[in-house]
Amino acid sequence: MDILNKSFMKVLVCDPIDEEGVALLRREGVQVDVAPHLSRDELLQRVDDYDALVVRSETRLTREVLARGKKLQVVARAGVGLDNIDVDAATRQGIIVVNAPTSNTIAAAEHTLALILALARHLPQASAELRQGRWERESFMGTELRGKTLGIVGLGRVGTEVARRAAPFQMRLLGHDPFISVEHAHHLGVELVSLQEILQRSDFVTLHVTLTSATRHLIGAGELSLMKPTARLINTSRGGVVDEEALYGAIQEGRIGGAALDVFTQEPPKPHPIFQDPRVIVTPHLAASTTEAQAGVAVDVAQGILDVFRGQAPLYGVNTPLATPETVAALAPFVPVATAVGKLASQMTEAQPRTLEITYSGELASHEASFLNAAVLRGFLELLTEERVNLVNAHLVAQSRGLHILEHKQPEAESYTNLITLDVHTSDGPTSIAGTLVRGQAHIVSVNAYSVDMVPTGGYWLVISHRDRPGMIGNIGTVTGENDINISSMQVSRQEARGPALTVLGLDEPVTERAMQLIAQIRDIHKVRLIRV
Repeated sequence: MDILNKSFMKVLVCDPIDEEGVALLRREGVQVDVAPHLSRDELLQRVDDYDALVVRSETRLTREVLARGKKLQVVARAGVGLDNIDVDAATRQGIIVVNAPTSNTIAAAEHTLALILALARHLPQASAELRQGRWERESFMGTELRGKTLGIVGLGRVGTEVARRAAPFQMRLLGHDPFISVEHAHHLGVELVSLQEILQRSDFVTLHVTLTSATRHLIGAGELSLMKPTARLINTSRGGVVDEEALYGAIQEGRIGGAALDVFTQEPPKPHPIFQDPRVIVTPHLAASTTEAQAGVAVDVAQGILDVFRGQAPLYGVNTPLATPETVAALAPFVPVATAVGKLASQMTEAQPRTLEITYSGELASHEASFLNAAVLRGFLELLTEERVNLVNAHLVAQSRGLHILEHKQPEAESYTNLITLDVHTSDGPTSIAGTLVRGQAHIVSVNAYSVDMVPTGGYWLVISHRDRPGMIGNIGTVTGENDINISSMQVSRQEARGPALTVLGLDEPVTERAMQLIAQIRDIHKVRLIRV
């Protein structure tokens, strides 16, 4: 019996969405109530009557609201961002969260190109002057895009489409994204370089990254000082990615040529002198605001709701996927292991990844492993990708970056009952991380063939590659002591006496760049990495 033929499935649309999405739900027999601009108290009173909620950015689905929704199966965000939905609370309650990350991709890419062109030809400023009756042609000498270098920071969906649209303008394309394969970038005509090189070489720099602790103020005073005095910065991603005070200072002092901002740290933003500077173009978060994008977003979230009602995994789910109870019971305890293996491998990998090879050994080999594959990929991708990465969309995100995923199973796990191993193959060789479950807790047991026993319970690891020799640990300890670095644990692994070795220090807090440099300068130390766990 098709539950969609039953009128008791009810959806509350809390913010205005395109009518196409509402119509799709109603055609499938779902009762839809459209009630925009509900107060918090009104929403709390009504939420328990519904199986699904649809919001945009206005309505906040807090822990309290979700807890009142005893019947809720799914909540849908008609857009990309999830800042107004408590996803963790939804997941704990077994509520599927869906969004629409692709429908506004073209709109955002086109808006980015529009801002680049507007900066190059001073279009808003010239229009404003002429409306004031001033014919100031000499004041608005522009520059051609042909032959200029465009630096794209973040080559996810939007960044990729920006590259495709900039190429016909005969621009040179640079890209920075640690988790895009060289082949994928080459196919786009993009040269992969470091962030520093993008800033130094580009005439225009456009940002397409998500806002995380790692990307907050990604572009600050230091980064702006690397740019050409004629370069322009474009941000249509998230406001906090740019230090707005530092940007204003750089423009005022003539250290960069200008900027175009569609997003701001606080929205709506407070009055600021940057809005009065003629070298700055501002728009009120319009990147996704096209008729086509809004219709596509509405249809995508409606389809996601219908998928959940049918008991299917939604294409754009952003939390735990639907899975059989048997699969969850067998594999759920290993999700923290798989995620930790992927997260450590991503931070240990320096060259561009091409292939991720996942091997399940022991009893795990007898299970269908797509659930764990997604957990490995989530851990590998989640720190630095533009998209929100989760158990549902991890495979899609990996594929969009040109990564090849291989899976192997072997019944024997040698020293362990179960083992998850991830080998990341790059142009510079492989990185290999393995983990298992010990007394219900995730353990990393191998790092590039070095045997370790590390528990990723939060904090940081300082991973040091070096030659085994007398006094090495003492030398490291001297630097950590002199720099007030508190060590919570230590692991030393070697393959042979006085040969290559690996030391892992568990830390309560991150270390300074200066301290890492001092450790790296110790004789016979080859590499020092700070890892978030």
